[in-house]
Amino acid sequence: MPDPTRPRASLRTAVVWEVLKDALDRRVKATGRESLDVLDTGGGSGNFAVPVARLGHRVTVVDPSPNALFALERRAAEAGVADRVKGVQGDAHGLFDVVERGGYDVVLCHGVLEYVDDPADGVRNVVDALRPEGVLSLLAAGLGGAVLARALAGHFKEAKQALDDPDGRWGEGDPVPHRFTVGQLTALVEGAGLRVGAVHGVRVFADLVPGVLVDTEPGAVEALLKLEAAAAELPAFHSVATQLHVLGEAQGADEG
Repeated sequence: MPDPTRPRASLRTAVVWEVLKDALDRRVKATGRESLDVLDTGGGSGNFAVPVARLGHRVTVVDPSPNALFALERRAAEAGVADRVKGVQGDAHGLFDVVERGGYDVVLCHGVLEYVDDPADGVRNVVDALRPEGVLSLLAAGLGGAVLARALAGHFKEAKQALDDPDGRWGEGDPVPHRFTVGQLTALVEGAGLRVGAVHGVRVFADLVPGVLVDTEPGAVEALLKLEAAAAELPAFHSVATQLHVLGEAQGADEG
């Protein structure tokens, strides 16, 4: 799996990584501890967990896939952070069967909310893993990005279906059970008792630009990265982003 700190892979992850790294830095300053306890729910093979561990933090990854956890173990060893990364088999629904309630400074919930039966319950569950003044990094599929992608592919009926469907699905063959608007995600975060610290659009352009152009045009990756970063914070572009990232902060968390 690609490392979010590498340029080509960063087209999909750079915005989230920069926001997350800043949040980790702020928690380090606020707590006075150089090493934080981080929980990565659905963290798979360590796309974010291993880079977070490289910063010196302790990361627990919860994932239902034994294969993903095996890959995580191997990747952490190769990166020299095996002592700071622990993988446990489980899911968001039964989270506290495998991890401690209220035991983490930062919780990552990336690409999980789309697949839980009750998104509100899923958010409440991961928030319960936070320590006081902890931070939640929530990344989920955006409705507008899917509608735009189907329309640009010429699937106009499917685009309309996604727009009308309560879960944002474009049809029976849609592999994503739930998609969200910014309003829905922020409501879920606030409903779980957190304050919304920041909202970013992720992959606003990256999924729409032909790969051959990005790979062959000199400087294209770097230029597209800068464009993604510039658009990510602008609300006008949130409605067409493939993914939406919300940073939730427990009440009383430092303002940075």
